[in-house]
Amino acid sequence: MSAMALSWARPPLTPSQLVSYNASLAAAMMRRCCTGGGFHGGARILSYPFPEIEARWQQFWEENQTFHTPDAIDTSKPKFYVLDMFPYPSGAGLHVGHPEGYTATDITARYKRMCGFNVLHPMGWDAFGLPAEQYALETGTHPRLTTLKNIDRFRNQLKALGFSYDWQREISTTEPDYYKWTQWIFLQLFKRGLAYQAEVAVNWCPALGTVLANEEVIDGLSERGSHPVVRKPMRQWMLRITEYADRLLEDLDGLDWPDSIKDMQRNWIGRSEGAEVEFHVLDSSGAPVGLSLRVYTTRPDTLCGATYLVVGPEHPLLDQVTTSEQRNAVKDYTEAALRKSDLERTQLQKVKTGVFTGAYAKNPATAEAIPVWVADYVLGSYGTGAIMAVPAHDSRDHEFALAFGLPMRLVVSPREGQDWDQKKAYAGDGLLVNSSYEIDLNGLSTVEAGMKVTTWLEKIGLGKKQVNYKLRDWLFARQRYWGEPFPVVLLEGSGEARPVPENELPVTLPEIDEFTPTGTGEPPLAKATSWVRTIDVESKQPALRETNTMPQWAGSCWYYLRFMDPRNKDALVDPEKERYWGPVDLYVGGAEHSVLHLLYARFWHKVLYDIGVVSTKEPFQCLVNQGMILGEVVKIGEGYVLKHDQSIRVSARAHKMSKSRGNVINPDDIVTEYGADSLRLYEMFMGPLRETKIWSTNGVEGVHRFLGRAWRLVVGMPLVPGGSFPDRTLATDTQPSREQLQTLHQCINKVTEEIEGMRFNTAISAMMEFINAATKWNNRPKVVLETFVLLLSPFAPHIAEELWHRLGHSQTLAYEAWPKAMEEYLKGDTVTLAIQMNGKTKGTVQVAVGADEAAAVAAVLDDKTFTKFLDGKDIKKSIYVPGRILNLIVK
Repeated sequence: MSAMALSWARPPLTPSQLVSYNASLAAAMMRRCCTGGGFHGGARILSYPFPEIEARWQQFWEENQTFHTPDAIDTSKPKFYVLDMFPYPSGAGLHVGHPEGYTATDITARYKRMCGFNVLHPMGWDAFGLPAEQYALETGTHPRLTTLKNIDRFRNQLKALGFSYDWQREISTTEPDYYKWTQWIFLQLFKRGLAYQAEVAVNWCPALGTVLANEEVIDGLSERGSHPVVRKPMRQWMLRITEYADRLLEDLDGLDWPDSIKDMQRNWIGRSEGAEVEFHVLDSSGAPVGLSLRVYTTRPDTLCGATYLVVGPEHPLLDQVTTSEQRNAVKDYTEAALRKSDLERTQLQKVKTGVFTGAYAKNPATAEAIPVWVADYVLGSYGTGAIMAVPAHDSRDHEFALAFGLPMRLVVSPREGQDWDQKKAYAGDGLLVNSSYEIDLNGLSTVEAGMKVTTWLEKIGLGKKQVNYKLRDWLFARQRYWGEPFPVVLLEGSGEARPVPENELPVTLPEIDEFTPTGTGEPPLAKATSWVRTIDVESKQPALRETNTMPQWAGSCWYYLRFMDPRNKDALVDPEKERYWGPVDLYVGGAEHSVLHLLYARFWHKVLYDIGVVSTKEPFQCLVNQGMILGEVVKIGEGYVLKHDQSIRVSARAHKMSKSRGNVINPDDIVTEYGADSLRLYEMFMGPLRETKIWSTNGVEGVHRFLGRAWRLVVGMPLVPGGSFPDRTLATDTQPSREQLQTLHQCINKVTEEIEGMRFNTAISAMMEFINAATKWNNRPKVVLETFVLLLSPFAPHIAEELWHRLGHSQTLAYEAWPKAMEEYLKGDTVTLAIQMNGKTKGTVQVAVGADEAAAVAAVLDDKTFTKFLDGKDIKKSIYVPGRILNLIVK
């Protein structure tokens, strides 16, 4: 792409046509006149005129579409696709934590353009979701209106920060032209058996008459109104992500992702190898009742140590195995357990609970009758929904056994020198003991015993080797209005699901005025009866449209592909464009999306790969998680309070920013006071991108002063204190000295290395060091100043564009070539030489690069520092390592 010529000879101080947001922002900034330059005559003055500079260049980029990546590009050039995890546009707008990742990707995008890459750097909106619908319930405002208003606010805030997005590629998941292809992808899943319907337990609130998301349920009660919530089976759409479990695991190895994120994905998928074991159920007299409980275990070697079984409250055989004497107790327990979320039943529950079913089961290895319990720490969604409990060797089973006085049997002897502390389970390896019953395992290692048990179980028909996953199929439905409609109809009578023909997509949301739940468990869309009732195109039979909608995850699973070809009406993405731009080269976002969003997007991408829509196995080659920015606190007395609301006490020196805590910093305020370039620079200067950092407004003032110094390095001081700055610059046409070139090229080298490594804070430090040195120069060669401005431009693009223009250029610098460091200027003229006397270090001297031994000795003799060591003494010998050390042997 060629650089665009400026549309004026000298950009006017007041642009004629500003977009309304930038105009109001600039006006506010001019009224308040940022601090940083000091006071003059009682009024605050500007350290440099950032309000008009930033408004002017934002207008220029907008009018000239400077960062638009056209469809017709030179594909022989290298490409770089840099992408932010696109935001949900909430009503609160951005806080200063949001621009951190956006600034990092923008620096990278600007740098890559200057390095000659075709750059794709888009932005859009993950705009379906619950908050807009909740707001509609409270106010009667249609979610679409709320969403559009919020998008406008977000877009204006992002443009005010000078991000170089290609706004012509902007997309929103709520637009029919977009979700047409979300529906198309669902149809491909449905046709391949990867989308199916099942009865699934959901959080049902009878008082509210609706299904609630897990995050809307607190301690078994609805977040809104504190009404009781029960688990109720309902028809739901599911996606068979489990079919791709092995590929999702295997392909992690080739990705440039943080190891911690890869481990999270591996743990979520949770592949394990073990055995399924069948236990025959017995009545209280020990007689078989004709039922069997299948359990999955990763430790078949410990079968002889299984002293009881546990089934989950939702186990399909629970009612049949429960005796009449225990039926009421089991019923009460399961009803209470099913009101809890999986998280409450596992990670959050510290005290184990359960009820004896009255039944027993035969341990095939010991022939013992062991009791069968029901407990909520066993989930019906994992394995078989039942476990063999080995309390001596599993911590959860051990806690349960202690709570209910159940027996424990040690069957794996701790390693030599270790004793079993019966206060906790021994989960390590060792040799088998107490394991000689129907099968003899004593003396075998845990691995050998596990293999022998599995083979024996298969031989007698009571078990088999099994690979299991924690990963469950994806529940892919919401009982809400504001989401993508499903492109299926259900035949009246049979309920058979039929796909909507692809040429009838998109199935658009009907316009309704009432978003409250129906009260019967049906979603709000069920109220749109004229929309619901339809005809199946293929069979011509009466049918009903699906009234559930897709979850918010749906639109974010594939948006990176649509950015490549956002206006294509005939295909999800043009194959040639996908082959050129894919995969995403750099994906930046918060670690909170480390599992579900990334896992779901990878799953959809692999399905699209299988059907030939995409050419790569993975969507995101490199992933970077930016660190969290914590709110600023101050110490009052012995405790800490929020700086912006000292009535709120906090327990730590820093606190996560949130609206409820009142410690959110609005980026608009920072832009008004200090300018967008200062905010961008500070967000990167706070510390390493990937680490957690604490916000400090004083830090913003520091980088703002640096930008003021950069401005004055080129432009000079104002004509009068507090007045305007001269139109001229301080640049000279003189040739730079070697010292100046060394300073410049060391800066080029450092900034380039640090951008490549995304160590932006140290790149800024290098530019600060350059300013410190250059400010002392009596003459300021134009070629040096121009080069420095190019280095500064990815970080602070507004001031850099203005300085570039003032230095005599008529085109934007966005596509100027990135400076290259010259090796000859990276080495200094002198080196530091360590000086020793009789092997003991006495100090250092500076000598010329390449100095011989005689020159090095002469430098020591001329240095008064060493006079006291040499006075009256003869140098008998010298040992010289050029450029490193000189050792003088003296008498």
